Amino acid sequence: MSDQTPLSPTACAAALGGVDASTMERLGTYLTVLTKWQGAINLVSVKTLQDPWRRHILDSAQLAAYMRADDTIADLGSGAGLPGLIVAIMTGCKTELVESDQRKATFLREAARLTDASVTVHAARAETVPPLGASVVTARALAPLQRLLPWVYRHLAPDGRAVILKGAGVDEELTHARKQWSMSVMQNDSLSDASGRVLTLTKLAPINVG
Repeated sequence: MSDQTPLSPTACAAALGGVDASTMERLGTYLTVLTKWQGAINLVSVKTLQDPWRRHILDSAQLAAYMRADDTIADLGSGAGLPGLIVAIMTGCKTELVESDQRKATFLREAARLTDASVTVHAARAETVPPLGASVVTARALAPLQRLLPWVYRHLAPDGRAVILKGAGVDEELTHARKQWSMSVMQNDSLSDASGRVLTLTKLAPINVG
């Protein structure tokens, strides 16, 4: 990915199948705020800011295609708002951002205010926030599946689904996770990374061992 020409906003919008001008402006505002705060808080890898429309906007915004208009979203380990805040901007869905780092939570509130995103920020760990009952739980680069799924299950509505961004090691993670969890899995190629996958998990349930 480091050898790629940085993705332009126009190319990003095209890759997403078209994005209206107002939404593109809000996404641009997000990147401006991110860049400004990055000087004080380590929100993302500095290297990724060389290609922010691919590494952050396209990578997160592609999840909007997996959402329905009436979905409620819980984004675990939101960090800089990726993917949760970006998906909220793209879809308008009510979104709960769970981020335990107080400084990052402050950034999320300010970025949400400036981008007019419909989000609530929970400055706490995913395992301590009261169950959110979301129809969709999202996460990106938070933890391997075997550690992540208990948190997902905690915040997922009974008939809900998880939409998770994963990298090249996803098959190995699924193998380990299936020892403790039953689930229906759909994998789609990532739009932003040739080695990445978008996982959609449904019918998630713990396996009773012993």
